Amino acid sequence: MILPLNLLEQYQDNVYELTVAAVRRAYQITMTGDEELDENDGKVVSTAIKQILTKKVQYRIEE
Repeated sequence: MILPLNLLEQYQDNVYELTVAAVRRAYQITMTGDEELDENDGKVVSTAIKQILTKKVQYRIEE
């Protein structure tokens, strides 16, 4: 399965932040590519969410 549903269900932080981070990461993946994209049948947004939930990619809020 592409999305780790157990991690998504356990996610306790702000869902809006997760959504924004996933959109930005999906854009980065689209522009630069990623090895995981081939494993996930080209599903960019799902790959981005998975990378954030598994903490392969981290995000921070700029103030």
